[in-house]
Amino acid sequence: MLHLHMCFLCLIGIGILIYFVHQRPSCDHKGMLLSRNNVQPARTPFYIVVVCCGQRVQETLVMIKSAILFNYEQEYLKFLIFTEKEKDDELREKLTDWKSILPALFDFDILPLNFPSQNEIEWKNLFKPCAAQRLFLPSLLTDVDSLLYVDTDILFLSPISDIWNFFKKFNDSQIAALTPEHENENIGWYNRFARHPFYGRLGVNSGVMLMNLTRMREFNWEKHILSIHEEYKLRIIWGDQDIINILFYYYPDKLFVMPCEYNYRPDHCMYMSICNMTDSSVKLIHGNRGYFHADRQPLFKIIYESMESYQLGSNANTNFLMPLREALNRKSVNESSCGKISTEVLKIATKLFGNSY
Repeated sequence: MLHLHMCFLCLIGIGILIYFVHQRPSCDHKGMLLSRNNVQPARTPFYIVVVCCGQRVQETLVMIKSAILFNYEQEYLKFLIFTEKEKDDELREKLTDWKSILPALFDFDILPLNFPSQNEIEWKNLFKPCAAQRLFLPSLLTDVDSLLYVDTDILFLSPISDIWNFFKKFNDSQIAALTPEHENENIGWYNRFARHPFYGRLGVNSGVMLMNLTRMREFNWEKHILSIHEEYKLRIIWGDQDIINILFYYYPDKLFVMPCEYNYRPDHCMYMSICNMTDSSVKLIHGNRGYFHADRQPLFKIIYESMESYQLGSNANTNFLMPLREALNRKSVNESSCGKISTEVLKIATKLFGNSY
């Protein structure tokens, strides 16, 4: 009897020992998972570059807000903002506030303007103040491989991953992507008025530009830019956009052309609808020539004001989509020529935010 009792105790002891032996790796594994969760892996950022000069701080902030709002896939965004020194504090204060709300989703750097020293004033004042800064990004951002440049008067109406996917469609020679300046020869500017060469049949618009900086450096991009400026500076009207058009006239194989919905402008709808969107949705909207702040085509102003009013981090359905949808139903919008694309403007927002509560 005593022998059986001892055997029973031994079996219990062996069982306890086996339990701890098998549980220990599980505890270590759990600890390792916790450690991995606490240490965020490095993520390659999606770089978005903007140049902000003059009275463009608020536009810049609204653009950035739109990119963050529509970043539904939670890519890591890195905003690089080239600006005048006196704009630094205003931008930094607001972006720091937003970063405290969404710390893991984006970061930013505010960078000083930097133009070629030999004719700095001329470059800085080419067309609009500081607009030509983007021509020199390959040498200013030597650690960056690829980026998306946007003008301040751009708003995202789709996730950045959508337009970023065009990088994968570049062939071996292409260094940048742009959208056409026009879709119709009857209202095209370059084909009717330009006094210099331009890309393709109708030229390209430079407000939204994917740039592979590595390839641009290999191509000696800035050497070409300086040469073109020297030859054509008395014949260009639209500054850096004209220079870009001239360059891709001579090197058309270097450019990838994106569909018009990635740079949708009033010209696409103010006379007639001339942007045949591939999946019936506006991806990035461009309120150029002040259309975000004017009543000429109220759709553009309403989209901007809806984005400006939205409080980052709050419910996107209740505080952005629903007010925007209601505003786009106004009579003034419905009776305007651009109001006819309201459905296309709302399509992606409805898909992303329509069921959020």
